[in-house]
Amino acid sequence: MREWHKEYKDQGLVVIGNHYPEFSHEKDLGNLKQAVKELGIEYPVAQDNDGRTWRAYNNRYWPTLYLIDKKGNLRFIHVGEGAYVETESAIQILLAETYP
Repeated sequence: MREWHKEYKDQGLVVIGNHYPEFSHEKDLGNLKQAVKELGIEYPVAQDNDGRTWRAYNNRYWPTLYLIDKKGNLRFIHVGEGAYVETESAIQILLAETYP
């Protein structure tokens, strides 16, 4: 995610992390901020303590990656690690699309 953010942010890619805590100490905003800093994450990370965003996407697995096009349509989903080439290809295709 960090590499795609760096590579494509100037072309319009917006990366947003969603943090749905598994443990009670992960619900603390200070702890989340510290983790984001330590991991060198430069894109925004939303704190989803009540799981609203997690449930809105009917998410069941971590990690899950969603690509949403310029019109707000969900166009790509990948569950788990891997599929990096396919995901980057999907990013490139979506960035190349025109937006009326």
